[in-house]
Amino acid sequence: MKNEYQFYPAIIKKIVKETVNTATYTLAYVDKEKQKEFTCVPGQFMMIGIIGVGEAALSISKIEDDGTFSTTIRNVGNVTNSIFNRKEGDILGVRGPYGIGWPLEEMKGKDILLIAGGIGLPPLRGVIDHVNKNRNQYGHLEIIYGSRTPDDMVFKYEFGRWREIKNSRFDLTVDSLSLGSRWECKVGLVTSCFPSMKTRPHNSVALICGPEIMMRYATKCLETIGFKDNQIFLSLERRMKCGFGKCGHCQIGSKYVCKDGPVFNYDEIRPFIRPL
Repeated sequence: MKNEYQFYPAIIKKIVKETVNTATYTLAYVDKEKQKEFTCVPGQFMMIGIIGVGEAALSISKIEDDGTFSTTIRNVGNVTNSIFNRKEGDILGVRGPYGIGWPLEEMKGKDILLIAGGIGLPPLRGVIDHVNKNRNQYGHLEIIYGSRTPDDMVFKYEFGRWREIKNSRFDLTVDSLSLGSRWECKVGLVTSCFPSMKTRPHNSVALICGPEIMMRYATKCLETIGFKDNQIFLSLERRMKCGFGKCGHCQIGSKYVCKDGPVFNYDEIRPFIRPL
């Protein structure tokens, strides 16, 4: 029988420091055949761990053509702290991918609005890459990204490239600025970007990922301008332990975030999310 909990060794090929407490790790399976077979969809996650410490569910933030993949990690607990103490060339245990990713097929021919807050940008990064590689299959692309401060933003080295994507718009905002900070974009919540937003509800989909309170307010604002529930997709975060709906740690209503998500259509998940 296949052991669903079996880890496979993966080598850390590259580490990119994003912020003071966040870094992107590029991983590749040690087993070359396993590496060739690896496929995933933007929005899915991996279980990544260290023997004797534990494991954590971490979103896939980039997928390379050769099967290497990246995960962007914020140092917030024992497992992530232990990963932060590893260096390039070290080995981690990985299993997956798990879950339902973003609806790339359903999005074809439509305008796409991406709304990310804080560390919610990594699960959407693969969508940006996919749309850019298949530009003629999708309509207008609009990216709205907000964080607490400019220093908390991830993938700043990608911003220039994203601004050059054809038929697209990229908007940034921060909650606040420290005295003397240089910042040329908006200051305010993610929803403060909505008045200048170009995407309209007709033939559009909205993908949202970030703190749950931000997603609730963003969703409510989208509804007020005409977006229907079935046009909105959310990526939820819960305490995922097994990755395939057996342990029950991530249950929300009748759904399991690890198996039925983490990407949900708002129409599907709305009954289980506390309204504003």
